[in-house]
Amino acid sequence: MTTMHQEHPTHEHAHGPGCGHTEVAHGDHVDYAHDGHLHRQHEGHWDECEPGGHVTHEGHEHAHGSDCGHEAVPHGDHLDYLHGGHRHAEHQGHYDDH
Repeated sequence: MTTMHQEHPTHEHAHGPGCGHTEVAHGDHVDYAHDGHLHRQHEGHWDECEPGGHVTHEGHEHAHGSDCGHEAVPHGDHLDYLHGGHRHAEHQGHYDDH
């Protein structure tokens, strides 16, 4: 899965431990859930950290929802669920890795 490089302009908030936004481990860095987007620090600025393309999470038997025990993170027009080091989003009868 590739991640698109899209700078988040006019981002004046400095994310970090205790900033009030949910931290999401993502590969070799940490994303911060903020206003329906995921931000990551990159070369002195903040990027939108969004996957490029559609990646189905194969073999996902668990149904996410309000009582599933996994943290929900607002992401655009839906919720992602933090599960096993990934963000899962329901999509057309399966879950995607975000």
